[in-house]
Amino acid sequence: MNHSNKLTRLLGIRYPLIQAGMIWCSGWELASAVSNAGGLGIIGSGSMYPDVLRDHIRKCKAATNKPFAVNVPMLYPDVEKHMATIIEEEVPIVFTSAGNPGTWTPHLKAHGRTVVHVVSSVKFAQRAEQAGVDAVVAEGFEAGGHNGREETTTLVLVPMVADAVSVPVIAAGGISDGRSMLAVMCLGARGVQMGSRFVCSEEASCHADFKDEVVRAGEGSTVLTLKELAPVRLLKNAFFQEVQAAYARGAQIEELKAVLGRARAKRGMFEGDLEHGELEIGQVSGRIDGVLPAAAIVEEVMAEYRLGLEMLTNLPRFH
Repeated sequence: MNHSNKLTRLLGIRYPLIQAGMIWCSGWELASAVSNAGGLGIIGSGSMYPDVLRDHIRKCKAATNKPFAVNVPMLYPDVEKHMATIIEEEVPIVFTSAGNPGTWTPHLKAHGRTVVHVVSSVKFAQRAEQAGVDAVVAEGFEAGGHNGREETTTLVLVPMVADAVSVPVIAAGGISDGRSMLAVMCLGARGVQMGSRFVCSEEASCHADFKDEVVRAGEGSTVLTLKELAPVRLLKNAFFQEVQAAYARGAQIEELKAVLGRARAKRGMFEGDLEHGELEIGQVSGRIDGVLPAAAIVEEVMAEYRLGLEMLTNLPRFH
């Protein structure tokens, strides 16, 4: 039986299961726990000052001897400092997002790093491959946080990207268990990236009240909004109603920026203000029903994947 694939060999991991680098949720505790469990843990640097990122990298190194990564959204104002820290601290794998992969990929590759870029369309996947990345994350419209403007769902996006590039494709958006993992692997993905499921882990650094709110979420609890700024999927709350009211009165970009304000995601996800904070989460929150240790999530997902694989062999052949 084949116990590895192109992606697991590239990243040096046991399972093709990656924990997304999410702002305010993905610190060293979560990243090291996922890596120790056989997946790839990622530190989400988008909510960190450079000295904070360095501290998280060092603590992660002390907590695991397995590979881990740092996610760098290229919209981040101190991106140069983050990249310098990543090189200095010898982080082996870098996930880049929200920007042009051609900006940093050559620099990272020149320093021997494995580079993965997050895309939401075939066009950007091809650009990332041309820039020299080692793999791409094809993230569908279902995903939480900042999202693609094309609104292409994971089920449509993954096979299109897999057919268009030769580098390994990691599927993201709407994946929370072994069944959804198996489904996208059948569509051509070599692995999956899960964000929302790991928000509801004991080690996630976000506020416990936010985790509980995600568990309470049901079908239709999230919406993609603020497309004029940067599309974001979030839970409906008082802040979301403020945004809706702004749209209803014909608000332009400057007013929408004023409504958003500063540190709105920190207020909601890290500080636990469930009414006036920005609560970024994926559609799959409606399927999450509890908070577990990260290692238990990894084992549960992989057990479901193996069970689903056995069930596939029993499907009718329709000769």
